[in-house]
Amino acid sequence: MIPAREREISIAANLKIDMNISAEIGHALRMAFAMFWEILWPLILGFGLSAVVQAVVSKSEMTRLLPNDSPKSLTIACALGAASSSCSYAAVALARSIFRKGADFTAAMAFELASTNLVAELSIIIIVLMGWQFAAAEFLGGPLMVVFVALLFRIFLSRRLVAEARTQADKGLKGKMEGHAEMDMSVTEGTFWKRIRSKEGFTATSHYFVMDWLAVWKDIAGGLLIAGALAAWVPKDFWKGFFLVSHPVAAKFWGPIIGPIVAVISFVCSVGNIPLAAVLWNGGISFGGVIAFIYADLIVLPIIDIYRKYYGWKVTGLIVAIFYVAMALSALLIEFLFQLFGLIPYQRSAQIVETSISFNYTTILNVIFLGIALLLVFRFLKTGGPKMLAHMQ
Repeated sequence: MIPAREREISIAANLKIDMNISAEIGHALRMAFAMFWEILWPLILGFGLSAVVQAVVSKSEMTRLLPNDSPKSLTIACALGAASSSCSYAAVALARSIFRKGADFTAAMAFELASTNLVAELSIIIIVLMGWQFAAAEFLGGPLMVVFVALLFRIFLSRRLVAEARTQADKGLKGKMEGHAEMDMSVTEGTFWKRIRSKEGFTATSHYFVMDWLAVWKDIAGGLLIAGALAAWVPKDFWKGFFLVSHPVAAKFWGPIIGPIVAVISFVCSVGNIPLAAVLWNGGISFGGVIAFIYADLIVLPIIDIYRKYYGWKVTGLIVAIFYVAMALSALLIEFLFQLFGLIPYQRSAQIVETSISFNYTTILNVIFLGIALLLVFRFLKTGGPKMLAHMQ
């Protein structure tokens, strides 16, 4: 038998371990909630702006406007993608939808990239957490990435592969967020401002707002939890070694290579990967590595599986390879450009370390925008939103 004194010591040691684990988990959760509180009003603002745009811009003309991979079609694809402002899953589903209706495959992919990388909510969150330089780099690098994708598809995407992709797409296999991607409540009559001020415009805005939140809340929550855990548990020395901080030249090239790979295995996409990007930046990843990581929301593992269902394995492999190369090259070139003009921040101080909530401008803005969000949710509930949601699912 174990002596009583030894049992007491063992129990005390186990209790201390349990308390330490609980404390570490609590620390990570507080970090995650602090980040959520920091980005709450920008999220509501971004999704609100996105909902307004979707409410007054129809999706019905997309196919007609994207007949080929010409510079004009790709520019229109980027503009329509930025206006549609979808979560990653919805963007992928909508790209397949317009491809099935006759749009050019490359133009559909350009639309998909713009729909997640050139949208208002993403830029606002990046500015709040990381700074305007990162938002500018994201916005400038997006079109550059589309150019690389278009060029690479012209070289490697044969007509036979496009035909195979269309045959597979026409099977209509379900991926994720199909109903959300197909939803079109846009108001098309009258001037832009008249559409926004109309009752129909208000209703459409409320529906898009709620649907967008329902589409991405899991990604946002997952991103915050992962970012909180990494910020609380992973030592800075690990990040410095992993990102080759002590070798500046190598780190510059390593960042855009490893950034998308970290994104792929993190499973986090859409707006949810911005808090994790802030953690990686504070940890030492290069400027270009951060941008490449943010771009990679469209090649995370769950979305790769959706590509497989939509287009088959051959085209999926081509999409992932071309997206990866385009993301890495675009991010690297953007880093060189920003370094040339002295725009890369020297301080690694992304807003991820506040673990307490105080009465400041963030709290005031959160309260104001929560009121706006509640108004839109109330309108959604009063205008048949839940029935439409049930039908979509």
